[in-house]
Amino acid sequence: MYLIVGLGNPGIKYKLTRHNIGFLVIDALADHFNVRVDTEDFNSVYAKFKIGNEEVLLVKPLTFMNLSGEAVQPIMAYYKIPVENVLVIHDEVDLPFKTIKFQKSRGHGGHNGIRNIHEKIGQDYARLRLGVGRPTIPQMSVADFVLQNFGKEQEAELADFIGQACDATLDFIEEGFIKAQGRYN
Repeated sequence: MYLIVGLGNPGIKYKLTRHNIGFLVIDALADHFNVRVDTEDFNSVYAKFKIGNEEVLLVKPLTFMNLSGEAVQPIMAYYKIPVENVLVIHDEVDLPFKTIKFQKSRGHGGHNGIRNIHEKIGQDYARLRLGVGRPTIPQMSVADFVLQNFGKEQEAELADFIGQACDATLDFIEEGFIKAQGRYN
């Protein structure tokens, strides 16, 4: 079984913010496979289905971003999912917009959602880091930046970016971390 977690904040006001790109990827995967992410448990909403012979959980934590580990750890434990079958999809300000990178066994880089997951399950799980860039206004904080919606130019490219992230996620499930990392990094 694979656990695919998209990070974000619950609530309509956060729906199209940079911080919620993980949720947007989960929604796109659910649409692609015609499943509904609506089972509520483990501080999350999720869908359980199969891709070929592999069982997959698509998960969106209902905790706010900074407490994402409170959702990831219980669902991992309940379904006895090995850490090598976990992929966390999240925004990354240290990568330019539309950049995709796989990472494993590294620090949280200041991302509080990732920090909380590290505290709950360690850092040996795979991450799909999706570049959202940094603020172009010098006085804007990173925290304010990631809670803003994508700009008009970025919105025009968002569907393509999310599609690439979906492809990367499927490569992780079908071919494993090493091959997926080699393809996207």
